[in-house]
Formats: sequence, structure tokens, C-alpha cells
Amino acid sequence: MLPADVELVPIATSGDEGRAAGAPGDKSRFVKEIEDALLRKEIDVAVHSAKDVPSALPPGLRIVGVPERADPRDALCGAGALEELPEGAVVGTSSLRRRAQLLARRPDLRVEDLRGNVDTRLRRLSEGRYDALVLAAAGLARLGRRDGVPIAAEDVVPAGGQGCLALEGRMGDERAAELGSAITHAPSVERLMAERALVAALDASCRTPLAAHAEHSDGELVLSAFVGLPDGSVWIRDALTGPASDPGALGRAVAERLLAAGADDVLREAERI
Repeated sequence: MLPADVELVPIATSGDEGRAAGAPGDKSRFVKEIEDALLRKEIDVAVHSAKDVPSALPPGLRIVGVPERADPRDALCGAGALEELPEGAVVGTSSLRRRAQLLARRPDLRVEDLRGNVDTRLRRLSEGRYDALVLAAAGLARLGRRDGVPIAAEDVVPAGGQGCLALEGRMGDERAAELGSAITHAPSVERLMAERALVAALDASCRTPLAAHAEHSDGELVLSAFVGLPDGSVWIRDALTGPASDPGALGRAVAERLLAAGADDVLREAERI
């Protein structure tokens, strides 16, 4: 329960409006209006889905808290596993990252665009317009939905920040920093910072199929990444282990390895498609 002196201020963003209308757009549209309210001091803390927060924050703002991460994996709705889908099955997703990985793994699938809120998407599945959908497991859980079977992260690498909330505050606002710190989960911060460092180093946009997923293993951090073309015809995967104490360095190291393998060419080609 929220403290008595905390007020929730709902803010609709241009990204929300565009999603409802079925229009794609860059991820900053999901945070811009909220950040503007923060800079105008109309609110003290902004709460975002971390995967919607661009790598470069506006001057004067910073991430002040990251609660414990929910399940970062994608979930398959309509089938028990990707391998169970028949040849030519129609799979719905609005994500280029998911599209690229699905087709890299199963080039026989028909991956078709899917927009609207979760209820709308699941209704279209029940109507038989799709054989399966791929949605975020955390999003389904937060809505209390039991639909979907999580897909192993090694099969479909999640988006950087998926399953995380990011609390954003103003530089110099120590009260906001204290509130954010009080609910911050250190291991989740480490994972998120590694993923954000990778995305930033590749200078990727929401129009590029890029995945980044960090997890702890034996006291260290393992960062896995995927870049590819939307049709699944070309892709690069890599993973590297590093100290959890320096997640930014690990993210940059994986980015350098991907670039050495040709990721820049793949990402630029993906943006032109």
C-alpha cells in the first residue's frame, strides 16, 4: 500500500495514444509527457516500463530506483511451445525483436503484425485470427492474466529492461532519491544497467531487432544479446560473463563483440527495411 502522502498522477502519453490507434513509434513517445511533467515539477517521481526508457535521459533527470524485476521472458499464447506450432502457423506480435527471433528459429511461420491492448490481442487469438501470440510474461502477470507459457530466454532473448520498472527523478531531488532507493532491488539494477549499456553502445532504436538479457550466475553477470533482420534471414547472437559490480563495462564489452561480428551493418540494414 502507498504511504498516505503519496498521490498517483495518471498521464497519457503519445505512445499510449499511438498504440491504441495501431501506429508504431519510437520508444521515447511512451515517456516524453511524463518526463515533461517531471521537469515542470508537476510530479516528483516518474514510473516507467524500463524497456520504454531511452538510453539517453533528458538533462536534469536520472533513474532513482528499480524495484525487483518481474519475469523478463516472452510468453507464447495459444500453444505449449514454439515447437508445437504447425508449419505455416500465424503468430501475432508487434515487436521486430520477437519477429526476427521467431523467424530465425522457425522460418516456416507466418509472423503478422498485432496491435492493441492485451485484452484486444487475446480476443483476436480466441477469434481464430492467429494461431498464437507472443506477449511479455510480466505484462500478462501484472494484469492478472494466466494466459501464455514463458519462452526460455535462450530461445527468444528478451528486450533490454523487459519486466523492470524504472523510477525517474530530478537531479538534486534527494527526497525522490531516498524514496527510490528504499524500494530498489540491487540485483535487478545490475541486470538493467548491463542491458542499457549494451543498447546505448549500439545506438539502437525501437526500429531495430535487438535483444539484451542479463542474469546472475555464480556471483557474476551473464549478458546475452541478439541482433538480426526482421525476416530472420541474418542474425548474430553472443553472450559474455563479467563481474556484477561493473554491469556497464559488461554491456559495452558485448556491444564491441557484436560490432566486430558485423552487428552495425545488420542494425543499419534493419532500419532501412
